[in-house]
Amino acid sequence: MTVLTVSAIAVAAVFVLVGAAKLLALAPMRERAAHAGFSVAAYRGIGALEVAGAAGIALGLLVPVLGAAAATGLLLLLAGAVITHVRNRDAVRDLVPAAACAVLVVGYLAVLVSS
Repeated sequence: MTVLTVSAIAVAAVFVLVGAAKLLALAPMRERAAHAGFSVAAYRGIGALEVAGAAGIALGLLVPVLGAAAATGLLLLLAGAVITHVRNRDAVRDLVPAAACAVLVVGYLAVLVSS
């Protein structure tokens, strides 16, 4: 397996899991939505975008431009997450998941571009 394949699988897996939890409106996700000031429906929309991004990353193994577009979209979602945490004056530890995911996506993009 190549580094590109491994990084694509890692990014896709993270966003499928997180997006599915939002789509299913699991209790922790409903709590996070309320804390962030989002309705459950809006949070489900974010989850749908995350799952779509994961699909784009996976398809990016066949069509690299699609993978790059999906990664860019996921980075925009993550920027929104960071902005939301800052606006809510959340602790730094609450920003760590979004930052870690951003690093993962940027790593994927770096490998994709260098391929």
